[in-house]
Amino acid sequence: MKPNLSGPRAQLFACLLRLGTQQVSPLQLHTGASHAARNHYEVLVLGGGSGGITMVARMKRKVGAENVAVTLVGAGAKQLVIPSGVEWIKARVVELNPDKSCIHTDNGKEISYQYLIIALGIQLDYEKIKGLPEGFAHPKIGSNYSVKTVEKTWKALQDFKEGNAVFTFPNTPVECAGAPQKIMYLSEAYFRETGKRSKANIIFNTSLGAIFGVKKYADALQEIIRERNLTVNYKQNLIEVRANKQEAVFENLDKPGETQVISYEMLHVSPPMSPPDVLKTSPVADAAGWVDVDKETLQHKRYPNVFGIGDCTNLPTSKTAAAVAAQSGILDRTISLIMKNQTPTKKYDGYTSCPLVTGYNCVILAEFDYKAEPLETLPVDQSKERLSMYLMKADLMPLLYWNMMLRGYWGGPAFLCKLFHLGMS
Repeated sequence: MKPNLSGPRAQLFACLLRLGTQQVSPLQLHTGASHAARNHYEVLVLGGGSGGITMVARMKRKVGAENVAVTLVGAGAKQLVIPSGVEWIKARVVELNPDKSCIHTDNGKEISYQYLIIALGIQLDYEKIKGLPEGFAHPKIGSNYSVKTVEKTWKALQDFKEGNAVFTFPNTPVECAGAPQKIMYLSEAYFRETGKRSKANIIFNTSLGAIFGVKKYADALQEIIRERNLTVNYKQNLIEVRANKQEAVFENLDKPGETQVISYEMLHVSPPMSPPDVLKTSPVADAAGWVDVDKETLQHKRYPNVFGIGDCTNLPTSKTAAAVAAQSGILDRTISLIMKNQTPTKKYDGYTSCPLVTGYNCVILAEFDYKAEPLETLPVDQSKERLSMYLMKADLMPLLYWNMMLRGYWGGPAFLCKLFHLGMS
């Protein structure tokens, strides 16, 4: 049962739930067609997450619903929403064979395609931290990256009395790179609101060498860190949790083999992440296991009828829903031209957005490109904490996501950026 909350506490719990990666839609599209799956499709989409469903909606309009199919995500999670008429293949992909333009599923089927879109997302690897995931059976530890543990984060906050509140960032690419520190800012606000702040030593241990990859936003966050008396330790990677002792063990990445043990009263774990296992040994993967695509067109570098989108790719930008939205418009255009035997022209600039929630009702809206340069939509300084940005994240962005992006009509705010910055140098 969820706690009975009101005021700022209700806002905090709502934010905690939003930060989880498995979100439930307030809307439902029609589920896929119920007839028996065929053995060949013009467009086959692997993955039923944000990127997959967005491209299914776009491909449905391009080639017709009967010519499009979508599979479960690699880890076997439930489908998000599926446009009506599109075939939903209720099986996991266990092998990709791009040389023969086919895939194999865990129910023994071989399915061929003319064009393949890989949108298998990212894999959470809690088990790579010694003592997890079994450590979640203990109190005072949670993670907003799973619906199974997000409420444990809230319970740890409620039960906090005094001591170290520790937040981690793993030594891997992550989904929504701002989320590990968003929960730190929200927790600090909660401690202030409940009179516990003076008894809380808030520690953010990150494997990175900076608080954020874009200097403009990093500078703004550093000011918040100073004002709120937060402790940030860089190049510190969580390698073990001793939940029975309430101890977290960190490795110093600058000095391999050197470790530090920190006792905690509350621990929030952002897990290591990796490409889904099915991709790691696939011909479509690069040396690190990510789908190897051209960073401007999203077409595979070796297989011209294969494309990638979202978290499973090796695109050198942050892995966010905003990035998927921008990529979807580019990929739609790329495939359209490939289908006409033409060369792709529209180029993805790496646009992504990361709304950094820094309190109950304030957000820094980071938007940037491949060069880690700000690429802001609005004609204001988005590195400043603003209520307007919070309202945009809480109310406008979910509407765009569920009603526009997943239906294949939202390709990011590039046109708005041009509109708002007309006449500006």
